Amino acid sequence: MKTIDISWRRYILPNINNEGWRFVGIFAAVAALLAILWEPLGWIGLILTVWCFYFFRDPERVTPDIENVVVSPADGIVQMIAKVKAPEELGLGDKEFTRVSVFMSVFNVHVNRAPAEGKILKAVYVPGKFLNATLDKASKDNERQLLSMKTKNGKEIAFVQIAGLVARRILCHAQAGQEYKAGERFGLIRFGSRLDVYLPEGVEPQVCLGQTMVAGETVIANLGSSAAQVEGVIR
Repeated sequence: MKTIDISWRRYILPNINNEGWRFVGIFAAVAALLAILWEPLGWIGLILTVWCFYFFRDPERVTPDIENVVVSPADGIVQMIAKVKAPEELGLGDKEFTRVSVFMSVFNVHVNRAPAEGKILKAVYVPGKFLNATLDKASKDNERQLLSMKTKNGKEIAFVQIAGLVARRILCHAQAGQEYKAGERFGLIRFGSRLDVYLPEGVEPQVCLGQTMVAGETVIANLGSSAAQVEGVIR
């Protein structure tokens, strides 16, 4: 019988992404300085340091071993689903895609994961504004990192990291020519933002508006399936 570790450390002392240690150190140093100036300020600084620690948590995820699977690239909430063209910077033509937008709050895990198995075709960084990431126009106006991928079964998808109102830094390690497995880490965004996934024509999302997503685990779609889009019911 297979089991998985669910000890207290998994929840109290999770793994931290390497990008986070510098910020945790800065927050801790400021907290110490505040404590010297006035003890109550030190406690506020400590709370903010703990928040910073948890912001950069990087837990392991269990990706479904399903052929042609597309998983969520981010933790958060499905905030929009729309039929659109892919970003013109990626050169995917006038084909129609279904865009699934996952909004991340400052309390979500912010490590981003590849939504499918395949090779990165193109990686384009676009500077821009820092509008509220929940706005539709954020997909065109905000700072963003665009990626297109040729999946294992030959279909093309795209996924985009979008900076938000608070977010001021997109980190992306993926480059053209790199190959990824579904659920592998490829970057993160500081602090709060949005991830868009563009599904090719004929592939409908199997998630609903308002659904909570877990990066690398929640199945968005199957590239080999013709199943209709899923509708949800709030209960």
